[in-house]
Amino acid sequence: MNVQLSRRALMALMEAPQQIQKAFIKQMNFLCRDLKHPGLHTKKYDETNNLWQARINGDWRFWFEVHEEFYFVIDLGPHPK
Repeated sequence: MNVQLSRRALMALMEAPQQIQKAFIKQMNFLCRDLKHPGLHTKKYDETNNLWQARINGDWRFWFEVHEEFYFVIDLGPHPK
């Protein structure tokens, strides 16, 4: 599967610290191979809007939609605690 980023996600990625950028790229590789990869800790975030959440690291998350032929990353940012 391929990954596409929204403009918002791309801007958030560019503004994120370099270590987050590297971790995000690593997680995208996991996502492309397997939605249920244990390192992602993927979960359905909003059932009605088909929105999913996955882990970048302990403090950062990304939110995405699952389409037939690609994943669409909506946004990423620090995990609200």
